Amino acid sequence: MRKNAGTNSSTERVTRVTADQAIESRTDWARVHATTPEEIERQAAQDEAEDGMVVDWDSVTVSRPQPKAVLHMRVDQDVLDFFKQEGRGYQTKINAVLRAYKEAQSRRG
Repeated sequence: MRKNAGTNSSTERVTRVTADQAIESRTDWARVHATTPEEIERQAAQDEAEDGMVVDWDSVTVSRPQPKAVLHMRVDQDVLDFFKQEGRGYQTKINAVLRAYKEAQSRRG
C-alpha cells in the first residue's frame, strides 16, 4: 500500500483482468497430449502419494461427485492423526474409506 501525497488515505494497487484472463489455463496442453501412457505410469510409480495404492481396474466405476454435506464428527485422535500424517487431502481420504465401506455393505444386502 502507498499513501496518497498530501492525504491520510491509503490506496492499494489493483490489477484488473477480464474473466477470461482470470481463468486462463497455465497448463502446457501440448506436453500433456504428448505424454504417453507409459510415461504416466512411470510418473505415478514415482509419486509417493501412490505408494502402496492398488487399483482393481475391473471393478472401477466413474461417477459425477455429489455435493458434499457439512458434518461435525468426533473421531478417535489416533484415527485423525493417521489420516492427517499423509498431508493434504486427508478429509477426502476419510470420505473415500467411508464410501468404500458403505458400498461394501450395500453389496452384502
